[in-house]
Amino acid sequence: MRLDRWLKVSRLIKRRTVAQMACDQGRVYVNDRPAKSATEVKIGDKVHLELGSKALTVEALLLPLKNVPAQDASTLYEIIQEIRRPPEILEWLSEDDHY
Repeated sequence: MRLDRWLKVSRLIKRRTVAQMACDQGRVYVNDRPAKSATEVKIGDKVHLELGSKALTVEALLLPLKNVPAQDASTLYEIIQEIRRPPEILEWLSEDDHY
């Protein structure tokens, strides 16, 4: 199954076009290699996403032939690592500026 489609079906990314853009920007890795949206995902592959302040590494467990219900989407993968980074402090805002 194509990576962009699997990301959408698993609901790790809500839209396929957003998944394609994330791949094009180098934010998605499969088995520690930068992945394009057409990369084939196989059972056991490790998929790593860098999205905003969140980094997520999952292992693909299932490859459905069609969309699955939202409550079943989390059965398609197992979370290996999840990192949430604090939002960056806006450096351009000086300490004197309080609104």
